Amino acid sequence: MPEVFRFFGFSFFFYSREHEPLHIHVEGNGGAAKFDWNGAEFVMKEQHGIKAGDMRKIKAVIDENADLIMDRWNEYFNK
Repeated sequence: MPEVFRFFGFSFFFYSREHEPLHIHVEGNGGAAKFDWNGAEFVMKEQHGIKAGDMRKIKAVIDENADLIMDRWNEYFNK
């Protein structure tokens, strides 16, 4: 499971056998979320057990690192 980075006690990662569309999983503090790339930005697809304040931080981190996430996805899955 390739971890892209960690922030605020959350792990941002892909599973090693992923599927399209490009997306990122987030887990930590007893919760999980998934954000899909829609061609313009990452949008939350699902979320379980993450507080609203943490979700705002997570979304900001994803938005600030969208290029890195896409680069890591392409490096890993398009070898």
